[in-house]
Amino acid sequence: MDNYPAIIVITPLLAALLAGIAAWTEERLSYPIALIGLAVSMFAAFKVLMQVITSGTINYRMAGWAPPMGIEYTIDLLNAMVLLIVASIAFFNLIASYKSVEQETSDRAGSFYAIYLLFVTGLLGVTATGDLFNLYVLIEITSLTSYTMVALGDRDRGPLASLNYIFIGVIGASFYLLGVGYLYLKTGSLNMVDVANILSGLHGSSTILVAFILCMLGIWIKMALFPMHVWLPNAYSYSPVAFARIVAPLMTKVMVYVMIRLMITVFGLDYIFETLNLSEAVVWLATFAIIAGAVMALAQKNLKKMLAYIIVCEIGYMVGGAWMGNQLGMTGAILHILNDALMTFALFLAVGSMVYKLKRVDFIDLKGLFGKMPWTMAGFVLAAFSIIGVPPTCGFFSKWYLILGAFEAGAYHFAAALVISSLICAVLFFKVFEICFFEPMPEGHGHGDSSSHVTIEEAPLSMLIVSGLVSISLIVAGLYSGTIVNTIILPFLQ
Repeated sequence: MDNYPAIIVITPLLAALLAGIAAWTEERLSYPIALIGLAVSMFAAFKVLMQVITSGTINYRMAGWAPPMGIEYTIDLLNAMVLLIVASIAFFNLIASYKSVEQETSDRAGSFYAIYLLFVTGLLGVTATGDLFNLYVLIEITSLTSYTMVALGDRDRGPLASLNYIFIGVIGASFYLLGVGYLYLKTGSLNMVDVANILSGLHGSSTILVAFILCMLGIWIKMALFPMHVWLPNAYSYSPVAFARIVAPLMTKVMVYVMIRLMITVFGLDYIFETLNLSEAVVWLATFAIIAGAVMALAQKNLKKMLAYIIVCEIGYMVGGAWMGNQLGMTGAILHILNDALMTFALFLAVGSMVYKLKRVDFIDLKGLFGKMPWTMAGFVLAAFSIIGVPPTCGFFSKWYLILGAFEAGAYHFAAALVISSLICAVLFFKVFEICFFEPMPEGHGHGDSSSHVTIEEAPLSMLIVSGLVSISLIVAGLYSGTIVNTIILPFLQ
C-alpha cells in the first residue's frame, strides 16, 4: 500500500512498453496488456483516494531520494480525486474503444495501445508530481503522444491538425519552462512545497512576477483558453474516435488542475489576489472565453466540431471560477473538473458510437438517428442535459457554485455569461435533437417511406454498456455533489 502512488503511474508505463513489444511480436496481446495495466492503475488510484481521505496527504519519494533534490509525489485530496478520474476514464474508454480501434487503426492497433498508455501515463504523472520540472517533462510526454494520436486520425486532415497542435503546443511548453527557469534562478529549488516556502518572502520580486506570467501563459495555451484555443477544435475533431474520447474529457481538465495547483501550492492565493490583484482581468478573460466558445459552436455543422467549441466554453467556466477570489468560485471550478470530465466523456462516447455506425457526424448525417440508435441517443440526451445544467445532473451543481461565487465577488458579467452560454447550449443540443428525431431518415436506412419501420443498428454492446454506466454516473455525481464538496473539496481548500 505504501507504493500505490508510484504504481498509479508506473503500471501504465510498463504496460506501454509491453504493448509496444507485443505490437511487433503478437499484436493481439496488446489490448489485454493495456486493459490490465489501466485496471491496476485505477485500483491503486482508488486506494490512494481512500487513504488520503482517512489519513491525510501522502508524500512519496521516488527511489527514496529526499526533496528538494529528489522527485516527490505529493498526493492530497485534490489530485487524488483527479488521479481517480483520469485512471477510470482511461480504463472504461479502452473497454468501449476496442471495436473503434479495430475499425480506424486495424493495421496499427498495437502501436495505438502503446501510445494510448503513454498518454495516460503522462496525465497521471502530471497530476501526481510535486516537482516543477518533472511536471514539464510529463506535460511534454502527454503532448508528444497527443500529436502522434491526432496524426493517426483523419488521413487527409489529421496530420495538418497535428502539425498546428505541435506549433502551438511547443510555444505553450516553452513559456512554462521559461517560467520554471526564472523560479529556479530565484529559489534554487524545483520542489513545489520548497519553492512556495521561499516565495513567501519574495512577493515584491519582478523575477517572480515574470515567472508567474510565463507559467500561466504556458498552461493557458495547453488548456486552450480563448483566444489561445485555435489548436483544439481540429485536433479533437480529426483524431481517432478512441483517442478523442479520452483527450476531450481529460487533457484540458488536467491542465486546469495544474493551474489551480500552481495558484494554491506554489505561488499562493495571497500573492495572486492581493499582491498582483489580477482577479478581475482574468475573470473578464474567462467571460469572453465562455461567450466566444458558445457563439463559435453555433456556427458549426459537424457534431464533433460543435462539441469541441463547447469545451472551449467549459474551460472558461473553470478558469473564471478559480480566479474569482472566493471559496465558492474555487469550489465550483474544482467540482467542474470532475463534472465536465464525466459530461464530455459521455458525449464523446455517444458520438463515437455514431461515428462507428455512420462514419461521419455532419448534422445532415444524423437524420432519423433516434429511431436507428435509440440507446446511443438516450445517453447523448442525458449528457446534453448535464452540459446545459438541468438538475439533477452533475452539470447543474457545479454551475450553481460558480454562479454563487460570481455573485459573492460582484462578477455579474461572469454569472450572466454562464446563463447565456447554458441557453446557447440548449439551443445547440435541441437543434441536434430535432434533426435526429424529426428529420426523415435518408433513403436506404429504413423500409419504404419515412413513416415505416426503422431498422435499429446500434453500436456494439461494449460501447453501449460503458455509455450507459457513464450516463448514469452523471446523475449519481449530481446527487452526491454535496458529499464530494464536503468530503474532498472544502477540506482541501481549508
